[in-house]
Amino acid sequence: MRKKTEWTPRERIRAALNHEEADRVPIHDTVWGTTLARWRREGMPPDVSPFDYFHYEMVAYGADTSPQFPPQLIEETETYRIERNANGAVVRNWKHQTSTPEMIDFTIKTREDWERHKERFRMNPSRVSAAALADARRRHEQGYWVCYSGVLGYDKTQAIVGSENLLIAMVEDPEWVAEMFMTMADLIIETAQAMIQLGYPFDGAFLYDDMGYRNASLFSPKMYRELEKPGHAKVFEFFHDHGMPVILHSCGCVKELIPDLLDAGLDCLQPLEVKAGMDLIELKSKYGDRLAFMGGIDVRKMADPDPSVIEEEIRTKVGFAKQGGGYIYHSDHSVPDNVSFQQYCRVIELVREYGRYDG
Repeated sequence: MRKKTEWTPRERIRAALNHEEADRVPIHDTVWGTTLARWRREGMPPDVSPFDYFHYEMVAYGADTSPQFPPQLIEETETYRIERNANGAVVRNWKHQTSTPEMIDFTIKTREDWERHKERFRMNPSRVSAAALADARRRHEQGYWVCYSGVLGYDKTQAIVGSENLLIAMVEDPEWVAEMFMTMADLIIETAQAMIQLGYPFDGAFLYDDMGYRNASLFSPKMYRELEKPGHAKVFEFFHDHGMPVILHSCGCVKELIPDLLDAGLDCLQPLEVKAGMDLIELKSKYGDRLAFMGGIDVRKMADPDPSVIEEEIRTKVGFAKQGGGYIYHSDHSVPDNVSFQQYCRVIELVREYGRYDG
């Protein structure tokens, strides 16, 4: 890879995904809303976003891939809101804390419900907006890596029918589940195609499909191959046909799914949750010639009062994972509010230090 004095974010990320070395590893991250509020109190300028303050390097734009149920407020108190969302799910969201919404009920729970409502998943013009097009073009001209973002597969479907209902159906009615997964995949493709035609300057795709929990994947590799993999492969192929690599976010422990994800065409796996057993050095050693990685830096160590703890984490992991390219910095999920502004500033300093390439 040629050596340059000035690299754009897009060039850094392209190099990483091509298993090449740039000037340093690319940097991107996600923070909780309550984390940002804390950082504001601790000195982060009020008029600057974490994206701009820490110079993150990728920008995502998505479409409406929901069944487009009309939102409905059911109950509101000082501490929470209960509403039926565009997925038809009744959810409780807490107002003053960052947490996973509580899923209370679902409009689509059975195959019969699906048959009644599956027309809602057809493509229509309202799913794609040109409202962010000018911003996407501006960010692209500034050199950022601009990507299509969307949720598919298990993750998308469980938000519509419920995790328990979906996991049971994967055993009892796999044909229905396969149909839903492929429907979600097709809608990703159709909305991405529409956004490309509108002029969104996409460099790649950042997709979401949570398939793991703390100890293992939520379903077996065999179920993945039979139910999930066809949709993944179809979506990955679509983006590859348009010259776009694919990053997949999948929480939890998904180690056993990696061989099939590679076979489906995945380019990069994120976020590599340490507490779920996703070890960046182990994964880089085993798959680094075929798969890029993004994440894997333990947020628990960011919050440790001993600054040497996070320095050792970044020195060893980033120092190893950056070799030969194929690594993008990110926390191992998102930065929680027990990490101070000062501590996180040090994290980024360390990534820039240990993520630098010589020459």
